[in-house]
Amino acid sequence: MSEKDNRLVNRFRPTGDKTYCCDICDKPFSQKGSLLLHKCIHTGEKPYQCNTCGKTFTQKGSMFVHKRIHTGEKPYYCDTCGKTFTQKGSMIMHKRIHTAFSQANHLSKHRRIHTGEKPYHCDLCGKTFAQKGGMLQHKRIHTGEKPYECDVCGEAFTQISNLTKHIRIHTGEKPYPCDICGVKLSQELLLQDSLNKYEILRTKEGHYQE
Repeated sequence: MSEKDNRLVNRFRPTGDKTYCCDICDKPFSQKGSLLLHKCIHTGEKPYQCNTCGKTFTQKGSMFVHKRIHTGEKPYYCDTCGKTFTQKGSMIMHKRIHTAFSQANHLSKHRRIHTGEKPYHCDLCGKTFAQKGGMLQHKRIHTGEKPYECDVCGEAFTQISNLTKHIRIHTGEKPYPCDICGVKLSQELLLQDSLNKYEILRTKEGHYQE
């Protein structure tokens, strides 16, 4: 560790079971390395750089994940259908497709889509839900709870899906390519918006030609 890093570590004080604490936001850490990595959030330092496109990252791991965009590497695969993925989280989410109806309670939840049954209700506003998870997720609007936190910048979210979308800001992943112009987008919603614009433009051009 450099002399500069040692001086930086010495600026943090011990706290309980976690030895190091950030003197800016008081977040505690058990290891020096985690502390220094966290400090980059405040300083804006991004010491890891992609040698292909020059994009910089706070974490070395994020840089390696990003580089798979250039290399096409997909080290994670589904052992049921063989589909491959650049990130482990994407593979885990995909595998739920194969197990969705393997248990009776999953089928019961699915049937509520057709019956309209909503047995779970929010005790704060009375809104009803078909699934307990949906109700618990909704209640975070009232409580302000944000249990899903980005380990790169610390921003927190009420839903894991929003965290997944946010992480792409750091990794540079753009998994939704437009089949018209080839531009890759980070969110499916942005892709749909792009396709809608092309459809409007195509309709207008057809109208003028007539």
